[in-house]
Amino acid sequence: MALSPNLRGALFMAVSMAGFTINDTFVKLASAELNAGQIMFVRGLMASFMLWVLCWRTGALRPPRMLLNKAVFGRSAFEMLATVTFLTGLAHMPIGNASAILQALPLAVTMGAALFLGEPVGWRRWAAILAGFIGVIIIVRPGAEGFNAWALLILACVVFAAARDLVTKSAPSEIPSSFMSMSTAMLITLAGLILIVPFGGWVPLSLKSFTWLAAASFFILFGYQYIIQSMRTGEVGFIAPFRYTSLLWAIGLGFLVFGDVPDTWMIVGSMIVVASGVYTFHRERIRARSVVSREALP
Repeated sequence: MALSPNLRGALFMAVSMAGFTINDTFVKLASAELNAGQIMFVRGLMASFMLWVLCWRTGALRPPRMLLNKAVFGRSAFEMLATVTFLTGLAHMPIGNASAILQALPLAVTMGAALFLGEPVGWRRWAAILAGFIGVIIIVRPGAEGFNAWALLILACVVFAAARDLVTKSAPSEIPSSFMSMSTAMLITLAGLILIVPFGGWVPLSLKSFTWLAAASFFILFGYQYIIQSMRTGEVGFIAPFRYTSLLWAIGLGFLVFGDVPDTWMIVGSMIVVASGVYTFHRERIRARSVVSREALP
């Protein structure tokens, strides 16, 4: 049975989260030697070049003026702002606390989709989204230190990322996803260049760091492509909760790469997050079958 647009979008979102989490893993490995600005710049150069080659080979290149298209530029600008605010806040607070706040993004996107795009969101999906958010809080168990002044930057990141996703939904269909990804990578590269000095200055690249960043570039490109596809495929309000799958990828990679073993609270919270996503998936299948049944009536 063919998947509905919403289910395809949810699958694309889960795959994109895998790409971004693998990218984060390589970035974390490289951060032992390099500052965040240099990582953004070097990774961005590689990703921009790869995306340019991809656009060229697939005929997706567009005139430079298309970079100023409101949807293309808006998405790139919001992504750049989200990256800068997240990395800056993350440098001054525990990663677990920052991650907990960032997981509020699906709720923010759903609210934005309902308020600005007029997408229908039933109470069951609202309940599943809220349950997933509660699961995230259980996983991280943020204390008072998680809500210091730097946490406001992570909250700003949530707002910028939600705006990015909503703008992506409004992008004209004739603008290829790869072109939008290239635009985003270029703007983040520029932001990284500007931040190198404030973040501590340039450090000569070792072969190991270069390798980590090359791998990170590939996987962030992978993530960009699929997250744009997901936002273009179905309803934003349905797709957004599947961002929570990034927690599952993070738990697995944290254990395999860094030896991080989740505690009981982490397991309980993760089960709640997974359950909320599965239930949302289930509700969509029920709704899809209902639509098919009505269309089949004489």
